[in-house]
Parts: sequence; structure tokens; C-alpha cells
Amino acid sequence: MKRLPTDDPLFGPGAIRPDGRKLNPMYLFRVKMPGESRGEWDCYEALATIPRDNAFRPMEAGGCPMLRT
Repeated sequence: MKRLPTDDPLFGPGAIRPDGRKLNPMYLFRVKMPGESRGEWDCYEALATIPRDNAFRPMEAGGCPMLRT
């Protein structure tokens, strides 16, 4: 399972590391002011996408016992 890429409808494309953590891109949003919205569901503006490799701490810093040899 860890070798297969993932594509989650909520979190997007990703992968599972050997320590079991799922990596996926993270997104930074800003809430729009009422005057900026063009409809009922137009509430957020996407500001940035953080790549999955930068969004989570490195595997070496996690201390996962599954990775000890």
C-alpha cells in the first residue's frame, strides 16, 4: 500500500511514507470580505500551495519506532 500513489478527493494527490504518514499538498486560503464574494459559496481565496515534501516534518525528525533497525 505504501508504494502506491494516493488520490484523495479531500486532500488531493499524495503518497504514504515508510513511517506511515500520508503526504499531500497543503493549501493556504484567505477568507474573503463580504463585498468580495460573488455568490453564496464564494468565501475563500487560494493564496498558496505548499508541496507535500515541504508541508510535513522530515521522516528523520519523527522518531517513528517502525523505522528503527
